[in-house]
Amino acid sequence: MLFQVGGQGTRPTFFEMAAAQQLPASLRAALTYSIGVLALRRPFLHKILDYEDEFFSLLMLVLETHSLRTTDASFSESLYGLRRRAVKIKATLDNRSKLSDDIQHRSLEKRQRVLSVVFLVVLPYFKSKLHSIYNKEREAMVQASLWGSVDERFDDVNYLDGGEASVASTASLDTETSVRTHLVKKFQKIVAACYPWLHASTEGLSFTYQLLYLLDATGFYSVGLHALGIHVCRATGQELMDTNSRISKIRSRERERLRGPPWLKSLQGALLRCSYALLDYAQTGLIAAVFIFKMMEWWYQSAEERMSAPTVYPPPPPPPAPKVAKEGIPLPPDRSICPLCSQKRANPSVVTVSGFVFCYACIHKYISQYKRCPITLMPATIDQIRRLFHDM
Repeated sequence: MLFQVGGQGTRPTFFEMAAAQQLPASLRAALTYSIGVLALRRPFLHKILDYEDEFFSLLMLVLETHSLRTTDASFSESLYGLRRRAVKIKATLDNRSKLSDDIQHRSLEKRQRVLSVVFLVVLPYFKSKLHSIYNKEREAMVQASLWGSVDERFDDVNYLDGGEASVASTASLDTETSVRTHLVKKFQKIVAACYPWLHASTEGLSFTYQLLYLLDATGFYSVGLHALGIHVCRATGQELMDTNSRISKIRSRERERLRGPPWLKSLQGALLRCSYALLDYAQTGLIAAVFIFKMMEWWYQSAEERMSAPTVYPPPPPPPAPKVAKEGIPLPPDRSICPLCSQKRANPSVVTVSGFVFCYACIHKYISQYKRCPITLMPATIDQIRRLFHDM
């Protein structure tokens, strides 16, 4: 089962601590994959994936707060039968008149529970956001080093016949950069410069504490536990049995605090019972649901592969060619010529929204500035550019 009681003393093994620490990341990956599969049939679930960090942090905030309040352990630690205990080091004088340190454990204080939630939920959330900002800034730097800055303009080439007014207005709008945009860009640059050092420092400290814990040189598995003065210990059988009575006492006190008319108390009591049932089955139900979903997906996918016979269908007819806009760039008579630079195409690339082919450098620079196809003027993004390999 999920609980492991006993063993060699109350000190958990390195593998128990590593499994408890890696469980939230594995749970997040499984939930993200499951929601992504369900979003294929329910598109509204894509909103959850757009705010993945916030959704998972809110879920873990509820689970971690409830687990620390009722069991003095994090969500993953409670699954492995572990408990958090505050460390109290007391100096004693032994028979040989030498000072020795006697480590005593006691239950967590309210301050330690709150700070535990900060280390378990809040700090990982901010680190994830910094990591995403760093990745975007690094991609922008690589893109700028290859193709030049996005702010560069096509002042030397007249791409639109009669479109000088729109280009001038666009240039005037780009020059009016707000203070907020400037501060955001400056903050992104600071994150891009400092995040590698911050990430290397945190990973180095984590590795150092894990190595010392493995060598039995320290009782703290992570720097967060050391900062809070908390040891993670195996739960005894009595502690596991006392957990239910502790939860019932907490919930009875919450029911006694209900105030108001009878109908309001009934409504509040029903909401409390629903929340209690949800929290009671969240630990096992959440993980079991993910594994059951993955098993059913594998089962039906295998059945469909066995039942489906290979069928070859004729290729569909090509769609009609899009119309050239009146204000767009005219097509050259030679199809091997790029409409933008009027030279023979180099690294030919197609815009998927229209189907027309250009030089990769030309169309990348154009779409980065105008966000549209230069011939049809249909809205387009850089992600809709595809490289053609017809000459290989």
